This record gives sequence, structure tokens and C-alpha cells, in this order.
Amino acid sequence: MNTLLIRAGRLIDPANHSDQLADLYLDNGQVVAIGSPPDGFQPSHTIDASGKWVLPGLVDLQARLREPGAKHKGSIASESAAAAASGITTLCCPPDTHPVIDSPAVAEQIRQRAAASGMARVLPIGALTQGLEGEQLASMQALHQAGCVAMSNAHRPITNTLVQRRALEYAATLGLTVLINAEDPWLAADGCVHEGPLSTRMGLSGIPECAEVIAVGRDLMLIEQTGVRAHFSQLSSARAVEMIAQAKARGLKVSADVSAHQLFLTEMDISDFNSLCHVRPPLRSQRDRDALRAALSDGVIDAICSDHQPHDRDAKLAPFPATEPGISALETLLPLTLRLVDEGVLPLSRAIAALTIEPARILGLAHGQLSVGSAADLCIVAPNIPWSVRANALHSAGKNTPFEGWELPGQVTHTLLGGEIVFQRDE
Repeated sequence: MNTLLIRAGRLIDPANHSDQLADLYLDNGQVVAIGSPPDGFQPSHTIDASGKWVLPGLVDLQARLREPGAKHKGSIASESAAAAASGITTLCCPPDTHPVIDSPAVAEQIRQRAAASGMARVLPIGALTQGLEGEQLASMQALHQAGCVAMSNAHRPITNTLVQRRALEYAATLGLTVLINAEDPWLAADGCVHEGPLSTRMGLSGIPECAEVIAVGRDLMLIEQTGVRAHFSQLSSARAVEMIAQAKARGLKVSADVSAHQLFLTEMDISDFNSLCHVRPPLRSQRDRDALRAALSDGVIDAICSDHQPHDRDAKLAPFPATEPGISALETLLPLTLRLVDEGVLPLSRAIAALTIEPARILGLAHGQLSVGSAADLCIVAPNIPWSVRANALHSAGKNTPFEGWELPGQVTHTLLGGEIVFQRDE
């Protein structure tokens, strides 16, 4: 399909400060016109978007696809199909695969398998250190040339401060963004929930707020020293958010995101030992959750990610501390964000920006927008059709969602990747 007309939809494109009822014209995988057709345009296919929203394809900064290394939990094919059903056209894959993304060969393997599935654009994130072991720097230049869009040590903190400094310096010389999951491993230790009265009452080892705060403080000092462009992934605490706000005010090149579930769930949701709420960083207090919401509204937190981690059923059946952390989160990313709009936390344009142009800007990507000449990555959403989350109905191979039974707004009806329809909901 070379030419496509999306007719009479509400185009919401925060990158261009645009919110209008208009036709959208696509040709050869690109947006070629908005409002009026280019000369001689003859659509080979038309989608009626009356009463629906037409949004840029969503950009997810954190999604584990479980391949290579854990195909019993999911695969690039299964999870990119789930992404397509969720309006997500670009997925960033952290480096803690098996093997680790510390060589061009692994990065290329991921890109090839994603291209073969053809459902979403999968962008690998390269490892900061070899094997994520925090000792020897990975070959970041080779990884970047192999398609890695940023560098990270995922959830394996670099405990040696000198190694961390050298890694940030190396990334800075290459102009690469470094993604940081801030957690002090000594303070976090074997914790599995937020440290506080509830963890004590439940007899569970806690992860104190200061495990994140101290790590953020250390890394901010190193960021200032090295001049690297850095992004803090999945913040969970009010104090860490304050520190990011202060760093931005001082002119540091930092940004931050938050996982969608951290904007709704709190430590109280694990009070019945609900392992589906076992996540890392842990769900924290209501005060922390409210601070994350306020920071997102104020722009201190730039983007919302899914932190998608599909698991097989057995991974969540052990006693709480022995279960594996993570949520199958692709298919609730957009609906939860739209619920923030319904609750008055965010205006609609800010909510859409946090899923599209803001994550794209963080990594310097030319996605998350509907500009003329941009790639025709977009989704069409029926905003007035609520749906109930049912784990067994998720497209992802992982059914581990704590939102079972929640009624959420908005259903994706179509997703287009490079002008090709990769998902269409039966109506």
C-alpha cells in the first residue's frame, strides 16, 4: 500500500503544537500533507477516523522483549505485536538480554529479528560495561555504529565510581545519551518492597528511598563533571524528583522518565502479598506517587515509559520475595496515561507528548511527530470506548498485570509503521 488517506480524524501532534480536525495524507511511508491533498494524490486505501484521535506512534524508552535469552517469557515477535496493538511504533530494548548487548553482533541480531517481525521499530540500547559487570568499558563507538541509540548498565549499578566516571566521559566524547537506573546496591541489597512501616509489618526486606536518592546524587555530580547527556529512568521517589528539578535549574543536560504503574499504584497495593505488584524500583508511598504526578505535570519528568517485563506464569507464583519483579505493561501504557487526563493530572497535549515527542527528543530520534516529511508512524485511537483489562486477552506473551479488571479509557483501532498497517482492531 503506497498511498493512504486518513480522513476526518482529530490530529493531535504536540511536536508541532497541533490539535485539529484534518485529513492526513501518506505516501511511500511518509506524511506528505495535512488538510489538503498534494497535487495528483490518489489514495489506494482510506481509513475513516471520524470521532477518533490520530496520534504519532508512541515511543517507549524501556521495554524488555525477552529475546535473546528468555523466549519462554516472550519474543521480539510476540512483544512487538503487542506494541502494535498498543499504538507503540518504537521500542527501546535495554541491554540486559542474554547475551548482553555489549557487542555489535547482538545489537544487529535484535535489529534483524525486529525487521523480520515488521510490527515495531526496535532500537537496542548498548551496555556501558562489558557483560554489565561494571569493570571494563564496552566498545560504545562500535555499539553506536551497530544501531544502539543510547548506553546503559540497566539494573546493574556500576559500584566503582571511577569506572562510572570513565564510562560517562567516553559516552560524552561520542555524543551519546546515557540511561541511568539509579539505585545504590548496598542499600537496596535483597530488598523487594519500599522500606517503611508496611514492609516491617509484612516481614519483607525493604528498599529505602535513600537507595535511589544517594545514587541520583552521585550520578548528578559525575554528570556535571563529565558534561554527558544523561537520562534517569524509572524514578520512584519524591526526593529524587526534587534533585532532578534542581539539576535542570542549574543547566545540567539531564532528563527523566517514570513508569506508568508508578503513577497509580503504591506500596499499599502489595499489602496482600500481591506478587503482580512486585516491581523494581518498588512501589513507594502515596506521597511519592503524588510527587511523581506533579513532576510530570510540571515537566521535571519528561516522559512516561512502560517498563514492560513479560513473565511466564511460574515467575509470579513463589512467595513474594522469590518472585521476579516486573509488569507486562505495553498494552496499558496509553490507557493509563489517558486516565491521568481524565483525573485532571495532565492536559491531553502534555500526556501525548510524554509518550511521543519527549521520549524521541531524549534519544535524538526523528520519531514521535506527524510533521510533513516524517515517517508515517502513527496510531488511531477511539477515545470514548472504555475497555476492561483482562490478562488472558493481552497480546503480550506475558499476562502478569496488576491492573486486572481496571476499566481504562481509549482503544487503539489502527497502528501504522512506515505507512503500513501493522494492527487493525476488529470492529
